[in-house]
Amino acid sequence: MPKIAVFIAVAAVLLGLLYLSRQPPEQIVVSGFVESDEIRVGSRVGGRVLRVYVEEGASISKGTLLVELEPFDLLERRSEAEQMLTQATVAFEKVAAGFRAEEIAQGKARAAQRQAELDKLRNGPRPQEIAAAEADLRLANAQQELALKVYQRVESLFGKQAADKNALDEAVSQLKVAQSAVDARTEQLQVLREGSRAEDITKAEAALEEGLQVLKLLKNGYRSEEIAEARARRDAAAATVQAIERQIDELKIASPVDGIVEAIELRPGDLLATNAPAVSLIDRQRLWVRAYVPENHLNLTTGRNMQIRVDSFPQRVFQGELAFVARQGEFTPANVQTPEERSKQVFRIKVRLTEGFEQLRPGMAADVILPAAGGSQ
Repeated sequence: MPKIAVFIAVAAVLLGLLYLSRQPPEQIVVSGFVESDEIRVGSRVGGRVLRVYVEEGASISKGTLLVELEPFDLLERRSEAEQMLTQATVAFEKVAAGFRAEEIAQGKARAAQRQAELDKLRNGPRPQEIAAAEADLRLANAQQELALKVYQRVESLFGKQAADKNALDEAVSQLKVAQSAVDARTEQLQVLREGSRAEDITKAEAALEEGLQVLKLLKNGYRSEEIAEARARRDAAAATVQAIERQIDELKIASPVDGIVEAIELRPGDLLATNAPAVSLIDRQRLWVRAYVPENHLNLTTGRNMQIRVDSFPQRVFQGELAFVARQGEFTPANVQTPEERSKQVFRIKVRLTEGFEQLRPGMAADVILPAAGGSQ
């Protein structure tokens, strides 16, 4: 009987050890809180609020319009900048394309005319021109003699009161005109007989050289420096338009993510400072749990799957992924409770949630389930 009792006791111990060896390792739970990215959106231009499209707590999608600001003078500045861009573009296209055929033809005609004028001055007056000038002078002298006789006759009649004052004035006027014509024809004949002056020839040569240079420019087109300068003016005008367009785009503040409106205190008429946050958003696609793990349970590697429980959904286990493990330890925070002694060091971890975005909210208490020491990775 004693041998049987010993045998039974040994068997019971062995069976107990076998049972314990097959039990899963004890799970370790650390507490933390659900957190999220807070995004504070605003405008780089600022201004007076025109409309507010959302309220606190609203669920929004990426691209949802949140706030719109008044444009002030941006629309007028854009119109002015677009006009400047049009002018600069036309000027650039003109210099890039070169001169038109009709402009070159006009340049040739002007150069030819100045060449003819120079040739005429160099060759001097022809005999026919001198003869014609002499004939003009004889005709002018004859007209002067006739005007003088008319004047003398009217003056005599006026003295006899046979002609009025108007007739006398008309005769005086005709005599002066005839005398001026004689003087002009005399000077013209004198110039022809003396020939071209040296200064006139020099002036004509300069005018011809100028015309030839203009014609050369018309044929060769604009210089590369002028084209580059025109292109730079066009590009600068385009950059101004683009800068104003970006400012106008900044008047509409939209959500960069799918999220929830956390805080907004703007109303139409409020002034929003440049670069100041206008709306606080929570990115509901980026939730995580921040918790602290005792040093003796730091058998964790980033990227492994983790399980999370929250008090609001006690029957559900949410899945997550270990995204971060602190490289430096710290003492246990006072608001965190673990089975470990509070004096031991802990390491901060960050578990990114991969589901539950519609159910979970930032600030919820959460428990992260850790494998026991020696558990699988």
